[in-house]
Amino acid sequence: MGHVQDRWWTVKDGKREKTPQYGKGMRYKVRFPGPDGRERSKTFPDRQKAAADAFLHEIETDKNKGTYLDPNAGRITFRDYTERHWIGARTFDESTREGVEFRLKLHVYPYFGDTELRLIQPSTIQAWERKLQQKGLAETYRRTIFANVSAIFTAAIDDERLRKNPCNGKSVIKPRGEYPKIVPWVEERVHAVRASLGERYRVAVNLGAGCGLRQGEVFGFSPDDVDESEGVIHVLRQIKIVRGKMVFAPPKHGKTRDVPLAASVADAIKAHVEEYKPLPITLPWGAPDGKPMTVPLMIYTRESKQLYRHSFNHHVWKPALRAAGVKAPGRAEGFHALRHFYASSLLEEGVSIRALAEYLGHADPAFTLRVYTHLMPASHERTRAAVDKVFGAKLAEAA
Repeated sequence: MGHVQDRWWTVKDGKREKTPQYGKGMRYKVRFPGPDGRERSKTFPDRQKAAADAFLHEIETDKNKGTYLDPNAGRITFRDYTERHWIGARTFDESTREGVEFRLKLHVYPYFGDTELRLIQPSTIQAWERKLQQKGLAETYRRTIFANVSAIFTAAIDDERLRKNPCNGKSVIKPRGEYPKIVPWVEERVHAVRASLGERYRVAVNLGAGCGLRQGEVFGFSPDDVDESEGVIHVLRQIKIVRGKMVFAPPKHGKTRDVPLAASVADAIKAHVEEYKPLPITLPWGAPDGKPMTVPLMIYTRESKQLYRHSFNHHVWKPALRAAGVKAPGRAEGFHALRHFYASSLLEEGVSIRALAEYLGHADPAFTLRVYTHLMPASHERTRAAVDKVFGAKLAEAA
């Protein structure tokens, strides 16, 4: 059992006497054994005997209930806990880890990185979220940052450093970050942009708008990934930037997939390969220090190098957009617009959300539904036709 020690007074020979610590520092010291048998303590100032007793009672109650938490466990700062115990243990791929570290350093550490975990309250989180909002950060971006921070506190709870996650406080208004509704390109724009690209890059539009490939997957595509016997392409890799270096890596979420290959896309690939022979490119796999891998790439630069996302977007993609009549191209007109066009075309033809999610390489069909549900064709006419098909003939006979 624990006890409360009065450090200012002692009893000697039946008499109460002052100790050498009298009037110095904290008066009351709560001493108690932890579940591991080691003694722990917490001090309280003069006139706080009731608070010390209440603390000891709470500790003993928690120990009996099996919910004891070392009062000193949360003394580590948010930054130290994150860098020493959390981020290194996550199973992120390297680019995701890099993104999380960037967001924390830029948008979290300056606010409460040097604050002890135990001192971060729901009010701290709400004030921080308000600061991010005032900086003009998009709500979807703030939601990502918030999710990272909440995951760190959840891990701290699992590590028995905290009781509660301050991000889950009732007073905390979490950024919802609703995805803006996608407005897909019309066919004319797709063709206009393709025509405006240089010949060596036009097939990228076929892969983006005709197969739903992400930009990095297009850059990492090889003619060897075409399976004519099955009528599909195998999406096996992408080119991505990790710590400023280009690497080969699995597609997003590590999800390789097969995508149906339309005859028109197959013809475009064959025509391109006849004009531009595949170029063997060697890059590390997964990380800058990964094992080297050589892949015969279908699309590459005039200098016979792999495509670099930032250079392609600035020197090739945006000029093509302007030439196609897109004024002041922004984020919505990025290469990803071709992927949205692909999704909207498939939905218009009645392809299911589950099949579309597979073709796009989404980890969860529910995400596909959230992003594209407003593009699904209205089912009123099909519903009426289906009911009439079942009951129309019988009702006519009855009449």
